[in-house]
Amino acid sequence: MPTLLHIDASARNRSVSRRIGAEFARSWRAARPDGRYLYRDVAADPVPFIGEGWTELCDAVLAAGSTDLDRLEELARTPEQAAAWAIVEPLLGELRSADIVLIATPMYNYSIPASLKAWLDQVTFPRMSLAPRRFVVATARGGAYSPGSPKAQFDYQERFLRDFVAGHYGVADTVFINAEMANARVDPALARFRSMHDDSTAQALAAARTLGKEYAK
Repeated sequence: MPTLLHIDASARNRSVSRRIGAEFARSWRAARPDGRYLYRDVAADPVPFIGEGWTELCDAVLAAGSTDLDRLEELARTPEQAAAWAIVEPLLGELRSADIVLIATPMYNYSIPASLKAWLDQVTFPRMSLAPRRFVVATARGGAYSPGSPKAQFDYQERFLRDFVAGHYGVADTVFINAEMANARVDPALARFRSMHDDSTAQALAAARTLGKEYAK
């Protein structure tokens, strides 16, 4: 059964990144009524930050040289490690079961929200290949960070996520759907860029619909 894992990370309930992610999910689900849909909102229901038990469990996995994800629970030998595994296990289970991972996230301070980073940190051991799974990232940015723009060099959102997915999970073809100039909706100094934001958002929503159908094949 094809499975879509949808992660939302915006602190805004009516955010642009949520709209784009939801559009992809609607398109995919309409084309794959037989599919399985998993949803996790890491802003509304935050994943805990990693702690000492997590680091100890990670060390135990590395020391054991274990690559068998189904046997990791056996390495959780202390109460702290067991508590860490109780958090990690369902997150890893969702990730491993997915054929497509959809991450909808805003740009906060040139990068990603802490809530999304916390989720990523929890699912980073053991190192594993998730190919041929597909990753799609729907983003919203307050300004303009596309190649050639004055602030392109400060885009640590796409750069980080692309490098993370490729470097840790071995998936090199992550697709990004970006909507820009979202702050034009609220910042008077950027009001003249409102049409740019509206056009960018419309293009992102259309791309999400198209890509959702394509990835459902």
